[in-house]
Amino acid sequence: MGRKGVCCCCAALRPRYKRLVDNIFPEDPKDGLVKADMEKLTFYAVSAPEKLDRIGAYLAERLTRDVARHRYGYVLIAMEALDQLLMACHSQSIKPFVESFLHMVAKLLESGEPKLQVLGTNSFVKFANIEEDTPSYHRRYDFFVSRFSAMCHSRDPDPEIQNEIRIAGIRGIQGVVRKAVNDELRATIWEPQHMDKIVPSLLFNMQKIEDIDSRIGPPSSPTVGVKEENPSVLAENCFRELLGRATYGNMNNAVRPVFAHLDHHKLWDPNEFAVSCFKIIMYSIQAQYSHHVIQEILGHLDVRKRDSPRVRAGIIQVLLEAVAIAAKGSIGPTVLEVFNTLLKHLRISVDFELSDRRSSCESTTLSISSKESDERIVQNAIIQTIGFFGSNLPDYQRSEIMMFIMSKVPVLGTTSQSLDPSNLGDLGTRRIQIMLLRSLLMVTSGYKATTISNALPAPFLDPLLSPSLMEDSELRQLVLEILHNLIDRHDNRAKLRGIRIIPDVSDLKIKRDKISRQDVSFMKKHGQQLYRHIYLGCKEEDNVQKNFELLFTSLALTTIELANEEVVIDLIRLAIALQDIAIINEDNLPMFNRCGVMALVAAYLNFLSQMIAVPAFCQHVSKVIETRSVEAAYFLPETIFKDKSNLPKSLEKDETDLFFLTNKIAESLGGSGYNVERLSVPYVPQVTDEDRLSRRKSIVDTVSLQVDILSGCSIEDKVDNTEEITFEALKKAIDNNGLEEQEKEKRRLVIEKFQKAPFEEIAAQCETKANLLHDRLAQILELTIRPPPSPSGAMTMTAGHPHYHSVPVYEMKFPDLCVY
Repeated sequence: MGRKGVCCCCAALRPRYKRLVDNIFPEDPKDGLVKADMEKLTFYAVSAPEKLDRIGAYLAERLTRDVARHRYGYVLIAMEALDQLLMACHSQSIKPFVESFLHMVAKLLESGEPKLQVLGTNSFVKFANIEEDTPSYHRRYDFFVSRFSAMCHSRDPDPEIQNEIRIAGIRGIQGVVRKAVNDELRATIWEPQHMDKIVPSLLFNMQKIEDIDSRIGPPSSPTVGVKEENPSVLAENCFRELLGRATYGNMNNAVRPVFAHLDHHKLWDPNEFAVSCFKIIMYSIQAQYSHHVIQEILGHLDVRKRDSPRVRAGIIQVLLEAVAIAAKGSIGPTVLEVFNTLLKHLRISVDFELSDRRSSCESTTLSISSKESDERIVQNAIIQTIGFFGSNLPDYQRSEIMMFIMSKVPVLGTTSQSLDPSNLGDLGTRRIQIMLLRSLLMVTSGYKATTISNALPAPFLDPLLSPSLMEDSELRQLVLEILHNLIDRHDNRAKLRGIRIIPDVSDLKIKRDKISRQDVSFMKKHGQQLYRHIYLGCKEEDNVQKNFELLFTSLALTTIELANEEVVIDLIRLAIALQDIAIINEDNLPMFNRCGVMALVAAYLNFLSQMIAVPAFCQHVSKVIETRSVEAAYFLPETIFKDKSNLPKSLEKDETDLFFLTNKIAESLGGSGYNVERLSVPYVPQVTDEDRLSRRKSIVDTVSLQVDILSGCSIEDKVDNTEEITFEALKKAIDNNGLEEQEKEKRRLVIEKFQKAPFEEIAAQCETKANLLHDRLAQILELTIRPPPSPSGAMTMTAGHPHYHSVPVYEMKFPDLCVY
């Protein structure tokens, strides 16, 4: 009895806060927290806030003891009391109490009991939702970040317990993010050592999503109810919240761990999860920070440029998805950087493809073909990304991108800025040209310029129509399709698809506007370039049906969009010149090509005659087509491109009923007010400096021949000059009157030519003669003028240019008279 009385006396001498804390614990922990005594403790803490730190320390002492003794019932009561005290007290003295609270939460998280870990997490989440009156300058959450991240990777053998611990870890990370971001020292949570733990933990749980496509759209409100028990759903919501709170300075720290996780787990091939992650990122971050993510993807693509083709293709497809979202908003200064990086990797992919092909002798055919197909996947992904990005840009930026891509195409005369194909050879150059033109084709798709000069400026048109892009059938097709995208401003191309004789053009319901003054000026400046490209394109031996179809569409679109009366005359002259190509056959074209050109001329003149609606012209064209359908069906597109076996052995030049005649066309158009004087002047394609440097041999020869015809020396004159010398011929030569008449006739022809021919053709003819004279003089001077021998070294010729090899002074050989 005496000892019991002493205990009671000692208990009465204990501090009041300890007695109040002890009273909240019942004798049986199953009874739970004593609410009446808890209210007294809360009132005491609010009334005497300076005691909060002692209350917290004593509660932490009891909780540590109960955890060590596995008295988990009292642990639950202690944490419940701490939570109520946190919610009730908001004074400045709560800071020391919070430290005791966090210490107790850390003890629970360190324990190996799942229930205690979940209990500590729940208490921390409640604490994270409390807004403190004053900031804490010394508090850090490094331990909690590490512990919650470890809980996200729980491998407990019991699936239910594992799921519960992972959910607790994700909710703990979410609480840390909220608490740290709302704190004044918010920058600490964005440090790389924290992001390298938080982001992979969230991605690890997001990777377990079974239906990825169900949540790849814009961020939605956090899910509740049953879905909240799914770690993948909760992790995604937390990931969205984390990215939504990221600012300009810490965006990169939040994104870079994503790349590390995808690399470590090899999630680029297949890349469904990678695509879904970056869709979530692009939709969650603020729009003005989108270019940061794109820059990080481009940088990672550079880092992984030596990886397998499928990995690179996976990264590029992720870039495509990111660009598709960023293009709708702000993309910052990364427009040219995106295209420059993609074009660089296109060059690398082509290099890899060709190197694999060169090593085919050392490997099996199956392995090489698979490598090449994988590189094609990379190239197609790059082209698709370039096209999609370019097609979503504003018109003013799209025109800049068109110029930028065209500057990278390796064409003759513009190699300074193009992708260097020197190490790839002709095959590599062709592959790069095709890839870049395909990219350009996608960028120009849907481009609608107000004037054609905006769509086809001279710095863009000149390299696009370069002769070096005409050496391959596929290249010519791509160039023509790009022209169609830029010229067709009323979406008429689909109505003109396929080369055919159209019975009634009005049924096509073609849309067109009046030709603007800017378009007329464009045709005066650059019309000859377009005509020349079509003319030379028809003379290629490797033309197939698609080439003729695209040439027909080019002529038709030019008629619809850019043709006034003067352009119509030029187009008719061009058509007659194309007909002469097939009839005269100076280039020794195959019979299929000659018949294809004839069919092209028939289809186009049929279209043109109905567009300008001149009855006499329509009658002449219809008559020729009807005659061909009976006597020479192989001159019509419906026959030649379907039945190539029924080709004639030769073409008779005197069958005028099968040809479109210039004089009859002039008669029919003259009565309708057209200026038909220029129809009598044969069309001559414009010659550029690139023609003389190009590897194509037929351009200058063809043009020089036609210039000779225009100069007055006709074929008949040449034949007369080679006739036998007879008495009558000598008599005519002596007759001065005959010589004067011939001179007058030549002068009349020259004057008529300069009066009726367009200025562009006269300039082209004079330029051709000047260029040929300059080349001949250069050859003569090269043969006659030799540099004197030099003691400084010997001269060698490399690629037509002299190179001197210097000799050291002590090795020079001087004459004896010069040595003393």
